[in-house]
Amino acid sequence: MLSSLRTTLKNSPVPFGRVVAGAAAVLVSASLLAPAMAQQQESEQKTRELSQATGMRHEQLSVYDSIVRDRLEREAKTTLSGAEATVAANEAKADASAAKTAIAGLSGYTQLDEGTLRDSIVETQAASDALAAAGAEADRRAAEAAAAAAAALANANTPAGAKATAASIAASQYGWGADQFQCLDKLWQRESGWNYQASNSGSGATGIPQALPGSKMATFGSDWATNATTQIKWGLDYISRGYGTPCSAWGHSESVNWY
Repeated sequence: MLSSLRTTLKNSPVPFGRVVAGAAAVLVSASLLAPAMAQQQESEQKTRELSQATGMRHEQLSVYDSIVRDRLEREAKTTLSGAEATVAANEAKADASAAKTAIAGLSGYTQLDEGTLRDSIVETQAASDALAAAGAEADRRAAEAAAAAAAALANANTPAGAKATAASIAASQYGWGADQFQCLDKLWQRESGWNYQASNSGSGATGIPQALPGSKMATFGSDWATNATTQIKWGLDYISRGYGTPCSAWGHSESVNWY
């Protein structure tokens, strides 16, 4: 073949240089066209496969593509709406940065190619689901904490719980030991039986320390009517200011039957 080419070139009336340049140009053009031709062939192959899979003729496939795109965009819109609602409901309870980033990426869905759009929908839905789960976990922990606080309050509101609270506060804040607590125990046992709901129908005195009126105890907490600890804090402060110690208050109560 090479010998034949040499003979042809030798006998050609066209100058050898021009023949070589022309051949090179043809080779370059062929190398540039090859990828495009391969891409075209691949596209045609995919079109044939899609036609076989859907049972559609070639001219129907453009309509099919339009339907698929429309469905994808509607799915993107629905996913965006759901993800945005999830962020609004949970961003105060959990880290919503991943969901917000995914939403930003999907927000321009009309400009995304089909493959990127599919991936963005999946990513946004996954981030939304993760945020919803994190929010639900935060709610569960909050509910547990509230239940624990309610249980602790219920325990503190029992006579035994109230006595333990009073002994602790009396010692830590006022330096009153066991001897003073014995007086306090007798005093408030007489006044209310350590019942935070105790109420004197005649005088209107209320709570463990029998504050008159009970609303005085609001200076130590708005929950004074339902929280024994709040009542105890007010009562100990009242004794400290009025009598100095629980035993002095008890002595006064022994003398005149009130303190």
